[in-house]
Amino acid sequence: MINNDDSPIRKIIHVDMDAFFASVEQRDNPALRDQPVAVGGSAERGVVAAASYEARQFGVRSAMPSVTAARRCPSLIFVSPRFEVYRAVSQQIREIFSRYSDLLEPLSLDEAYLDVTEDKSQVGSAIRTAEKIRSAILEETGLTASAGVSYNKFLAKIASDQNKPDGIFVIRPHEGAAFVTSLPVRRFYGVGPKTAERMDRLGIHRGADLRAKTMNFMIEHFGKSAGYLYYAARGIDQRLVRSDRIRKSVGRERTFGENLSTDTALGAALEDIIESVWDRIEHNKVSGRTITLKVKYADFRQITRSRSCEQCLTNKSQFGATARALLAQLLPVSMDVRLMGLTLSSLSAVEPSRASRMVNYSVNSQRNFDF
Repeated sequence: MINNDDSPIRKIIHVDMDAFFASVEQRDNPALRDQPVAVGGSAERGVVAAASYEARQFGVRSAMPSVTAARRCPSLIFVSPRFEVYRAVSQQIREIFSRYSDLLEPLSLDEAYLDVTEDKSQVGSAIRTAEKIRSAILEETGLTASAGVSYNKFLAKIASDQNKPDGIFVIRPHEGAAFVTSLPVRRFYGVGPKTAERMDRLGIHRGADLRAKTMNFMIEHFGKSAGYLYYAARGIDQRLVRSDRIRKSVGRERTFGENLSTDTALGAALEDIIESVWDRIEHNKVSGRTITLKVKYADFRQITRSRSCEQCLTNKSQFGATARALLAQLLPVSMDVRLMGLTLSSLSAVEPSRASRMVNYSVNSQRNFDF
């Protein structure tokens, strides 16, 4: 790690629930325990939203077409998602987080960063804090969580995946740069399949390969991600845990059990999606200016229609009216519809939350602190 005596060292925990949606279903239905479970979709169509660890042993993964998942695991049990239950459990978990830090950055219903540098609960150690959080989650929700503890967000997130499920992994400040050296680049947060393929063509397979490249090389090949990747390859990530982080979008997609073709059926389906998305908008305390309608036809051809408003949409009536107007542009449809989605973007917070803070302290003054 590149540092000097005045550089801030933070203590970051990344908590990631283990197969969250599927684990909730197995918790609530004893018949599903120890069984391969897929949340979402069906054996005939749709997409897997989450898979239990028993299903993952067969290669079933989230975002996989249900038909493929059923082929890989003939005994796979498909369960309809219950998002209202998942949100309620997520709120329980966030309340546990709040006991240990005021700097909490949720990434989704099932994972979050916590900055515990300030040691709100006076535990005395980031590692012990992570263990207390995991124990509280298990005791109060009946679910397991994995945690990563490190000095920045990049390494904490990688660490939380290291000993899954129900595990903890720690990367201390003096270990970060060496740990990243042997890390496959596909495990770098933000490196998707396309970027990984580009790196492979460039002969970049592990952190050491990435670290060997100059900043100019990185800018040439990776554009706006260059700086992040350059420093991440050195175990450096100065991003703060932001309690005021705003999501980029809120939305929902629905794959229909049977293709829809009539104006009435599509209108009814849209109303259901409007209700679901607005519920998520209120849950996340956001408003937005841009609504996007996505439609996928029976031949898998996909189109989108968007409308941006001058002011943020602050009530469901405005939101619904705009969504209906977008659908009206596509009616009557020329082909049956298998999927419809609705998204609100260009978001802003309805109720600004507490601003982030960085806790600064020098390496020398904290050299003996129990990380």
